Amino acid sequence: MSTATLERAKITAWLQNYGVYLAVVVLVLFNVVFTENFLSAANFRTQLVQAAPVCIVALGMALVIGTEGIDLSVGSVMSIAAALIPLYLGAGPLTAIIVAVIAGIVSGLFSGYLVAYLGIQPIIATLALLVGGRGLALVIAHGQLVQLHNRDFLELGTGDVLGVPVMVVVAGVLSVLAGLVVQRTTFGRHLVAIGGNRAASTLAGLPVKRVLVGVYVISGALAAVAGVLATSRLGASDPNDLGLLMELSAITAVVVGGTPLTGGRVRVLGTVFGALLMQLVHATLIKHNLPDSTAQMVQAAIIVVAVYVARERSSR
Repeated sequence: MSTATLERAKITAWLQNYGVYLAVVVLVLFNVVFTENFLSAANFRTQLVQAAPVCIVALGMALVIGTEGIDLSVGSVMSIAAALIPLYLGAGPLTAIIVAVIAGIVSGLFSGYLVAYLGIQPIIATLALLVGGRGLALVIAHGQLVQLHNRDFLELGTGDVLGVPVMVVVAGVLSVLAGLVVQRTTFGRHLVAIGGNRAASTLAGLPVKRVLVGVYVISGALAAVAGVLATSRLGASDPNDLGLLMELSAITAVVVGGTPLTGGRVRVLGTVFGALLMQLVHATLIKHNLPDSTAQMVQAAIIVVAVYVARERSSR
């Protein structure tokens, strides 16, 4: 290998490992200079709260991608969770939340079964739920937006814990748990091994099918949690719009954070910073009077760059 090729490989590896942190720092510095009131406490609170649902969904997505899978159904699962909340909120916020999360788990079981036991490609299996799940949510809610007035439930989206928004606390706790799962548990080691080489993992006697089902169940459950929190913050159940394009944001956060789409590796901290980067990109464009469609195009461009960097590293 020539010196130039070696140097290029080192740069590519560095970008995949640390590029997301550099991007966040650069974007923060840009906003400090060019965006009015960026350093205010209120702005920081807003950015963290808005990034929290993306972060939570991206954590589950990272585990799925770590097994060389993909979950396109996360936005629809959020929508289903939102549609179920008004139906059970009369029995208490805890009951409504449990029902919503169970719905996410069932959705994950469905996708995981299709992938692990029927051998359907993950993109096809979860695409079916992306379409069908959104339709199911609209049927449950009769296509209507429902205003919510339960103060205890609304506290999830607007309340604080020692001055930190509840949504941010939940996202932080789940991030720590996800990191522990990947780094400290047998399940985490198995999912990384399966993503690296599924055939070898099967020959080695690893519980491949159970692990695959498990990551989709976790992804579905976390998407439901994000749906509950987003519904609480909005103060309304809106299955029409809630979670739209969330799969794009989550996949971008995961890939930009250094987890390759080819599996075999999961970077939890990188995923968290990827979610923060996506929120900062969106907020920066909006604050500088660029349309939301521009933010979506920038996200797509970021995905292309991140995938290219990962491919270059893999090929070398």
